Amino acid sequence: MLVGLTQIKGIGYNFAAAILDTLKINSNSNIGHLTDENVQAIEKLISNPTESNFPIWFLNRRKDIETGKDLHLLTSDIPFTLRNDIERERITASWRGYRHLSGLKVRGQRTRTSGRKGGAVGVAKGGMAAPAKKSSSDAPAAVAAPTAAAPAAEAAPAAEEKKE
Repeated sequence: MLVGLTQIKGIGYNFAAAILDTLKINSNSNIGHLTDENVQAIEKLISNPTESNFPIWFLNRRKDIETGKDLHLLTSDIPFTLRNDIERERITASWRGYRHLSGLKVRGQRTRTSGRKGGAVGVAKGGMAAPAKKSSSDAPAAVAAPTAAAPAAEAAPAAEEKKE
C-alpha cells in the first residue's frame, strides 16, 4: 500500500503512511485487496486532505499566493504551479527572479566553487593551439622545406650503421 500510494506524484512516503493511519487501513496489504469503499475514502482524502482534519503542515502548498488557501498539489499541477511561480518572480523583477533568469542558485548557496554547469572545474584553458613556427625567410626554399626524397635518403645510412 505504501509504495503504491507513493507512485502518485505529490504523495511521499510519510504522506501515504498518514493517509493509511487516518483511514485505519493496513499498510502491509496489497492494493488489489482494497474494497471500493476504501478506494473512495483514499481518493476523497487525497483530493481534499484539509476536509478530513488532516494536519495543515503535511500539505505541499500552504498559503497559496493566488487563493490564500492551504492546498495539496498532485500530478501535473506541481510543475505547472512551479512554472507560474518562477514566471511571476521574473515579471516582478525580484532578486529570486533575476537568479532564475541567470540560471544561478536562488536560495543563498555559495557559487564560488560549486553549482557550475558543464565543463571542468578549475582554471579554463585560454586561446587556441600555438601556431606552427614560421621558417626564416633568409634560408633558401630547398633548405627550409626538405623534399620527400631527403628523409628516405637520411634513413638509409642510419640502417647501415646498425648492421656494423
